Amino acid sequence: MKFSIDELTPAQQYKLMAATLVPRPIAWVTTIDPGGGLNCGPFSFFNFFHGEPPVVALGISGRAQHGALGQPGKDTLRNILSSKEFVINLVSFDLRNEMNITSIDFPPEEDELAAANLQVLPSDTVSPPRIADSPVSYECRCFNTNNTGGGATLVLGHVQMVHVRDDAVLDRSACYIDTAKLDLIGRMQGGGWYVRTSALFRMPGLAMKEWKERESAG
Repeated sequence: MKFSIDELTPAQQYKLMAATLVPRPIAWVTTIDPGGGLNCGPFSFFNFFHGEPPVVALGISGRAQHGALGQPGKDTLRNILSSKEFVINLVSFDLRNEMNITSIDFPPEEDELAAANLQVLPSDTVSPPRIADSPVSYECRCFNTNNTGGGATLVLGHVQMVHVRDDAVLDRSACYIDTAKLDLIGRMQGGGWYVRTSALFRMPGLAMKEWKERESAG
């Protein structure tokens, strides 16, 4: 069945994309406002796009219906534009309820971290702190923003430092991580649906020679 974007309302466009482009990782973003106050909000318009240097992209909307998890993101975006710094914390299954609390559209003066009883730790390279219990945190510096239309902004950041929970690191020198042990969650369609990323399967890539041999063998 075909869906012409031009024939859909903005709400329908969002619903269609959110229900099909899944699972989406959750960026639990901590920032600092110009007055030194902390801000925290989750967004599922997020991913990793380049490895050298590592680049992450974060989609932030000013409208609640398009905020990744119901959080409009206006405070997060304002803080990133001001300081050019942010921390992306990933969300484990154990932190799902705390993440959900920080998705509430609190007023700017409200501390979402305090509301969710979350502790923070100092970052090494940027001013915003990281969430202490998050299994993975990326300290980032914004190097570009783009208005994508409809009140949304695409934020591009260079990763400066990566923190991974000690018990999930199998070999530090080789950067081998026990991904399943992180027990991360991702965003599915609307209506409050999520997925746990602990159910993995392995399928090694094929070299051309190996594929040809398999094809020949039937």
